[in-house]
Amino acid sequence: MDREDETKGWKSVYADEKLNDPEPDRDSEADTRPMRAAREAAGGDPYPERTPRAAEPPAGGPEEWPESPPPRASRGTAQADKPDKPDKPDKSEERVTYRRKKGHPALWSFFIALGLVIIMASSVLFYVWNGLRPPGASDSPVRVTIAKGMRAKSVGETLEKSGVIRNAFLFSMWLKLKNEGSRFQAGEYALTPGMTNGEIVAKLNNGQTIAGDTIKFTIPEGFTVVQIADRLSKAGFVDKDKFLQALHDPSRFNGSAWVKQIPAKAELRYPLEGYLFPETYEMKKGSTEEDLVNRMLSELDRKLNQLPEDWQSAMQERGWTPHELLTAASLVEREVVKDEERPIVASVIVNRLKKKMPLQIDATIQYLLDKQKEKLTTADLEVKSPYNTYKNAGLPPGPIASPSLKSIEAVLFPTETDYLYYVTKKDGSNTHLFAETYKQHLKNIQTSEKNEKNAKK
Repeated sequence: MDREDETKGWKSVYADEKLNDPEPDRDSEADTRPMRAAREAAGGDPYPERTPRAAEPPAGGPEEWPESPPPRASRGTAQADKPDKPDKPDKSEERVTYRRKKGHPALWSFFIALGLVIIMASSVLFYVWNGLRPPGASDSPVRVTIAKGMRAKSVGETLEKSGVIRNAFLFSMWLKLKNEGSRFQAGEYALTPGMTNGEIVAKLNNGQTIAGDTIKFTIPEGFTVVQIADRLSKAGFVDKDKFLQALHDPSRFNGSAWVKQIPAKAELRYPLEGYLFPETYEMKKGSTEEDLVNRMLSELDRKLNQLPEDWQSAMQERGWTPHELLTAASLVEREVVKDEERPIVASVIVNRLKKKMPLQIDATIQYLLDKQKEKLTTADLEVKSPYNTYKNAGLPPGPIASPSLKSIEAVLFPTETDYLYYVTKKDGSNTHLFAETYKQHLKNIQTSEKNEKNAKK
């Protein structure tokens, strides 16, 4: 082979090698080219690093030669073996993002402010409740002196120091709210820790000072003002005439809120009849007639507050005023002895009023006589007076006695009956026979008369 052929052969071999080498390093190729030419001229392999030698068989026997060396991995194969690079995100798939919702500062501020207001209001209410409730009850009374002309604030401070109330400031505010404190009477009082504010005020208003400086008297249920005046005058507490004279002018008294609603009727014998509540009283010695009347009037308000909460609604449903309520209750008081019969007799009164029938109650005639008679005559029933319920339909002009709380409650919540008549049994039981018709009533009258005859035998 001449020089030119050798060159061509070298070039051919080099071209083949170049084909097998995907990306030869051009710089390194230029450096190794003379060496490769020398190896080629000597008859050797110009690229020994590309042609692996066959391994010699080990001693001990021929080994099977591999058919051919594993092919050199091409660039494509090498790249296939490499781990795939993460694909770029598809622009068509937009990444979903969520914006965090912004808060509402105004709404949060409102709730915070509302919470603070509720906390403050609850604190104030607890403070007021705790300050006005009675202190722990005690069996030992405390002596408290109320000086003449002492203001309500000073009274509260005195009571707080004595342990009768918890908070003088709240007590004085409570007095202003209730329009109390102006009628406190001077003196030395025995007050027991545990008393309610109402009980303390009632005692100070009534002048219930320590025994020795007080007077004590009892007004029975069903007493008229004339009977009350007799009892007080005999005890030396009042002048009877002055006492009865004072009862003609309700404007002089402020012991009860209901006094202002007494109708200005000329036919009223005593405008304050029925308003002097029957109870046992203890008052300051030397109290005037006006002081005693005011004390009994204030007791009426206190007792009415003990009725069920809906008592005024029941009164209004019947179309009554407080004056008419006390009037009806006084009729029950004078007619009934046994408590269980009060609601039944009250039902008779209510039923007859609905039918516009005369009440025909003997107690109204007895009231006119100023003297109890064992038996009324026909002439007694003919007396001309608006209080005569035999001659006039409806309620009399006013109460005929001081009713008890049970009688007041009975006319407010009477038993549901169809009774229109009743007569005393006269058998010593102090009870009545009731009837729905006049025919039945006549039979009951005969029974009553028989019982009376038998009792006399």
